This record gives sequence, C-alpha cells and structure tokens, in this order.
Amino acid sequence: MNIVIDNCSINYKITGPEDAEKTAVILQGWGTGLDLYDFAAGCINDGYRVVQLDFPGFGESDEPSEPWRPADYADFFCKFMETLGISRTVLIGHSYGGRVIIKLASRDDLPFEIEKIVLIDSAGIMPERSPAQKRRVKRYKIMRNFLMSRPVHAMFPEVIDYWMSQQGSDDYRNSSPMMKKCLVMAVNEDQRTELPAIKQETLLIWGDLDDATPLKDAKIMEELIPDCGLAVLEGTGHYSFLEKPAQFRGIIRTFLGAEEAAAACGGEL
Repeated sequence: MNIVIDNCSINYKITGPEDAEKTAVILQGWGTGLDLYDFAAGCINDGYRVVQLDFPGFGESDEPSEPWRPADYADFFCKFMETLGISRTVLIGHSYGGRVIIKLASRDDLPFEIEKIVLIDSAGIMPERSPAQKRRVKRYKIMRNFLMSRPVHAMFPEVIDYWMSQQGSDDYRNSSPMMKKCLVMAVNEDQRTELPAIKQETLLIWGDLDDATPLKDAKIMEELIPDCGLAVLEGTGHYSFLEKPAQFRGIIRTFLGAEEAAAACGGEL
C-alpha cells in the first residue's frame, strides 16, 4: 500500500487481526526494505496489528527532498502515525530504526502514546575513535579535498570518482547521493544523552557478534535507559533476529504479551 505524506510516496503494509486491540510498528534498519521484517512481524501478528513501512529513501518509498537527520525522520513518523490514525503503539526498531525510536521516546510532545519499546541491534551510540582512526580520517579529508578541487578533478575525473565511490562503509557506498548525506549526519550524532529521557519499558535484543552496532553499545543503553533489559542472542551478528529466529520469537512474544493478545483476538494460547 502507498500513502502520500508531504508530497512523498510512502510504501507500507499492515498484517494481523483487524480487531486487534494492540498495535506494533516496525522501524527498519538503514538501506533495508520493509519485507526484511516479515519474520519479526509474524512473531506477534496473531494478536497485534503490525505496521511495516519504508522510510523516505528506503525500499520503495520516495527520497526526501533534502538531507534528513534522525530528528527529521522522527517528525515524518509522527505525521505517518497521524495519517494512519494510530494513537497508541509498541515500537520495534532495528539498527537505524532504533535511532528514530530514541528520538521519539525522548520527546515530551508526541502525538501518540508509546506502550513499550524493542530495540534490535540498535544504532545510536557514536563509537570513540582511536588516535589511529582519527589520523586516518584526517588523511582522508585532506586527500578528498585535494582530489575534488576543480583543477585536479578535471584532469582525472573517472579515476577520482571511482576512488571516492570506494570509500566508506557498505551502507555508504550503496546509498544514493541524497541518502549518503543523511547517513553521514546520522553516524556523526551520539544519542546517549537522550537515553535517560526514555520512560517506556524497553527491551534490547542483540547479537554478541554484531560488528556494526557492537554489544558494548547495548550495555551503554541498558545502563542509561531507566527501565531496560538486555537479551543477548549468542553467535549472531547485526541481524540477530533472523539468525536465531526461534529464540527471538520466544523473547519478543514474552515481552509483548503476544499470547494474551492473541487470546483476546480469539486465537489459541
């Protein structure tokens, strides 16, 4: 399904019982499509009405007209919820989706109520760079500024453009020019100061082998979010929910009371 918000076509879908009393919305990781989270939705959509969406610039949704920070995605999400008429929900966020949830949950003026939060291998903690990493970044910036200067770039445009295209993470290299700007703004923002403002009961689900958002980030979040617990899926990485599906299903169903919600919809325990 598609809706238009601020002239931007947004792809989304809803599964679960139409008469469900509870709603959950899944906020996706960077560069993914909403279908990647079908399994997560299927873990609870026997008792929950589950909404999945593609953020602007993700999946099949239009890109924003200018670079957006996580706070801008939070503003958009509020409009999305208002358009769908959702006033109360559980929020489930993976990776970048967790960034947006942190922004939302730390606000005092949300137009909807957040019941509970699940953060899966969430982004939001800016890593501390070692002296060697700082030197590499400095050298890269000097080289980039030199190569992208007009006279030098004019001499070797194809070689320089290829070199530029090989820099950065996989997420960065695979992003469009507009989304590259969004990603840079996100990864340079440390959200740990916002975590103590999260009032909702929060569950962290993490892979101990995650090298994109390492387990130490989860432990920082667990310490700073007032009402928070951490479940570690051993032997999994950044997509822990897909690597240990049975364990993930049991954990999230217990936390969200999915059995009781399903019974309320006429399902079987």
